[in-house]
Order: sequence, then C-alpha cells, then structure tokens
Amino acid sequence: MYLEIVTPEAVLFSGEVTSVAVPGADGEFQMLDNHAPILSSLVKGSIKVYGDINPEEEVANKFSKGDNGATLVSIDSGVIEMKDNKIIILAD
Repeated sequence: MYLEIVTPEAVLFSGEVTSVAVPGADGEFQMLDNHAPILSSLVKGSIKVYGDINPEEEVANKFSKGDNGATLVSIDSGVIEMKDNKIIILAD
C-alpha cells in the first residue's frame, strides 16, 4: 500500500509500505493492505511504519527506529485517511 506523511513544513515520506500503526483518538490502530476506508483524528504519539523505509536526507532526523523493525515518526496531532490502498497522514 502507498503511504504519504505530510506536515506543514514538508512531505516527510511517500512510498510503498507493509503496514502502518497510528495513535488514534480512541486508541492505537493498524492498517494493512486492503483495509476498509477510514478517516480518523490522531493524537500525540508515534506513527509506526513497517516496510523498507528510506526517508529523504532533509527529513531523516524526524525518523527513528523502533521495536519489531518499525520506523517511528513522532506527532502532536493529525488526521489520517485510508482509501483504495492509499494512506494520507496530515500531521503536526
């Protein structure tokens, strides 16, 4: 599936991933290929991206390695939409 993480400053990541876990307003949830369409608000926490992630050099400092091979991106808030195997995260 395709993931795009966008902040007011830059596009942090865009590319193919295996799965994504996010800090939703009602708790953390994960999306895999062919997940049902969803729109949700996000709260402070970490986006966990699974797959072969190679962020651009200009934004690499926003990413860190987590457990189980996850790549983490910390956010304060945001919105996520998944539709047709494409995830867009607008984050602060």
